[in-house]
Amino acid sequence: MLVALAVALVPAFIFAPGPLAASMSGGGFGDQRILSDSLSESFVDYWSSGDRDFSPDLERVVDYWLHYHVVKAVIAATLLAVLTTLGVLLWRAFLRAGEFAAGGRTALASAGVVVTALALFSLAAVMANIQGAIAPFSSLLSMLPMYAAHGELADTLDQVRQRLADYPNSGDRTPPAIEVMVSDFSRYHAVMAVAATMVAAVLVGMSVVSWKRFARTGASDRRTRRVFRSFGLLSALLSSAVIVVAGANLTTTADPAPALLAFFKGGW
Repeated sequence: MLVALAVALVPAFIFAPGPLAASMSGGGFGDQRILSDSLSESFVDYWSSGDRDFSPDLERVVDYWLHYHVVKAVIAATLLAVLTTLGVLLWRAFLRAGEFAAGGRTALASAGVVVTALALFSLAAVMANIQGAIAPFSSLLSMLPMYAAHGELADTLDQVRQRLADYPNSGDRTPPAIEVMVSDFSRYHAVMAVAATMVAAVLVGMSVVSWKRFARTGASDRRTRRVFRSFGLLSALLSSAVIVVAGANLTTTADPAPALLAFFKGGW
């Protein structure tokens, strides 16, 4: 049942968010190109308006993108729960597989490794989509065709870059749109910093528990010791990587304008 549910959730994660987001936000976009074109047009209008509040067209795109990430986050979290449960069952079966032939134990171990890897990908997807749901505008900016911009969009992007290069020390009043983008970009990275910190704490705890179980297991039970040693090392390595991610996002949260400028220059 768990395998069937996981198999069903993977295509759901890919294909379901668009239609569901469209139904919840009152409208959708047929494909990525239509979304990018709609964003480009509404972004130019928003910049030209001089207002802080989103224009109706941009609001519709942002609202769709918010619901898109909410749906993906829910599916990814469900998949993570399924894979975690399945992984626990597989590794427990592997530890009790003394009566199985070597081929059976290898199959259980291989399945456990695959499920664990998929669970880690699901965890990353949950984090990324929570980030996109809480700060959808910043997430949506990645859909702007930075390298292929022309006409009004190219002019608008040049103006944004100029304003960001002077921010916050420009002589004249900072455009409201710049304030909105900088604030939302800071929130975007703050979400990931918090999420990464929480995940790092869980991973550190898992590493500590794994090493304690490793130490308590007798030397004769090599299979159990090998499993807990592997999980202890994996958790420690992953926690180190996630701590780096948390630190980088925390730095950007404190000073988002340079990173946002690098993004608009295509170097982030």
